[in-house]
Amino acid sequence: MSVALLFGIFFVAILAGTPLGVGIGLATVLVMEFVPGTPNSSLFIKNAIVGADNFPLVAVPMFILAGEIMLAGGLSKRIVATANSLVGRFRAGLAYVNVLASMFFAAISGSSPATVAAIGSNMIPEMEKRGYRRDFAAALTSASGMLGVMIPPSIPLIIYGVTANVSLGGLFLAGILPGILFGISYMIVARLIVNGNYDESRVSEDAIASMDAGDGKSGIWALIVPVIILGGIYGGIFTPTEAAGVAVIYALFVSVIIYKEIKLSELPEILIKSGMVSATVMIMVVMAFAFGRLLTIQQVPVHLAEFIMDISNNMFIIMLLINLLLLVVGMFMEPVAAIIILAPILLPVATSVGVDPMHFGIIMTCNLAIGFCTPPVGINLFVASTISGVKVEAIIRKVVPFLYAMMVSMLLVTYVPQLSTLLPSLAK
Repeated sequence: MSVALLFGIFFVAILAGTPLGVGIGLATVLVMEFVPGTPNSSLFIKNAIVGADNFPLVAVPMFILAGEIMLAGGLSKRIVATANSLVGRFRAGLAYVNVLASMFFAAISGSSPATVAAIGSNMIPEMEKRGYRRDFAAALTSASGMLGVMIPPSIPLIIYGVTANVSLGGLFLAGILPGILFGISYMIVARLIVNGNYDESRVSEDAIASMDAGDGKSGIWALIVPVIILGGIYGGIFTPTEAAGVAVIYALFVSVIIYKEIKLSELPEILIKSGMVSATVMIMVVMAFAFGRLLTIQQVPVHLAEFIMDISNNMFIIMLLINLLLLVVGMFMEPVAAIIILAPILLPVATSVGVDPMHFGIIMTCNLAIGFCTPPVGINLFVASTISGVKVEAIIRKVVPFLYAMMVSMLLVTYVPQLSTLLPSLAK
């Protein structure tokens, strides 16, 4: 009864337009205070404090700040130029550039919407000038933007590592190959459907010059970031949390000293913007931690595990059911909140059938990331719509082939664990 009421209040609050973090906290407090058999609401405060008092969480606002600095510092257009110098000459080349640039920026920002905004603002107009349909360019950017939370550094992976007590460095390495797999699948789909979304007669006269004018080598400064982060972590130089601070310092150095596109007078605005984003995320983290603790006290993980095991004890079937659940949840809930709420519930089920906790973290993150490209939430769709001026409905139609690629890649990530565990095992 208390669990049904908890989720009922939560969904009513969300439907009423309440911010996600507030809705989670409100449902938790009301159930604790007024439902018999549940802990007193004072436990909510204690759990919220415990959730916030976690050193690895410091990495979240640091990586958000690093991403904001690099976005304002002109790194995205240089990354696009670098990607173009690598794959732009091939058939459907600019579609490949879009995906590859998103992969590069994902290795910097840790955020899916930020990747769409940074790469889309450069690539969507450029692709249209080169003869690509604008709705196709927006859909491709929406799909490739979800790599922002898969390729390290990834904010959802940090949250999962803290929630499930799994090595952040290991999770960062585990996300690399699945992220590359998803990116390659988008390139294949783009190549297969490019004929219906490209018209050479629409290429503008200045298109070639505008794209080729960029200096591909200048993007190297941006691409060094993931090398510094992962190299520093596995070289024993600093922890993942300290790596986030190093990323901020490096981002400032490149943006202010090397590229000279950020003035010191602009830093307060960047700090305020990243602070607001960080506050939103951290409120969700703290509220969801208390929410998840209440579910644990009510033995929801135990009951769910028993329910699923009653259906089948076959690993393939159980993981298929978990994937379907996560795909549905990802359509309605932001990945950070979903991970904090569901990881303590689903991880025991996954480990009971032999799934490695690190592997399961990648499965959760990839599944929930697909929700960035599916309605009704579909944040990437709305960001791409805002940038491109294309209606969301048109983008949804064009993103469907890429959703098929996501599903196939998701099955490979789920049932071929070596994609997630190979690099962490080699680093030991």
